[in-house]
Amino acid sequence: MAPAWEQLADEFAGSSSVLIADADCTAEGDKLCEQFEIRGYPTIKYFVDGDMSEGQDYQGGRDFDSLKEFVADKLEVKCFVSDPSTGCTEKQQKYIEKMAGKSSEDRAKQLTRLDGMKGDAMKSDLKTWLIQRIAILKQFEEAAKEEL
Repeated sequence: MAPAWEQLADEFAGSSSVLIADADCTAEGDKLCEQFEIRGYPTIKYFVDGDMSEGQDYQGGRDFDSLKEFVADKLEVKCFVSDPSTGCTEKQQKYIEKMAGKSSEDRAKQLTRLDGMKGDAMKSDLKTWLIQRIAILKQFEEAAKEEL
């Protein structure tokens, strides 16, 4: 299951609403595992709306596709350029506003530039912001294609 979990973490690395993490209950994570009454391994817990009191047990499939579908459908708060006030952070809203004022060509150039940076080493918060901006620009790109 570890490869699927790592793939899931990579998939949602840029999410502003989802954090995929793990704890080794046989080492440094033992206190955390006690707190959440984890008795068997691997155990998957998920937390909704910032409630860190006890978490809920995940009962679905353990393959990447099942995990990804669950997170995307049940946990991720999505940011849409068509309605930025609903699932977008203030920072994302400002970026959407800024990019809405740009031409399609300018947004395409920005997307190419940011895509080229994805493999660069950077702090996790900068990587998250990079991926969020890419997702926003791709939405603009899709909307422009639909208008044609």
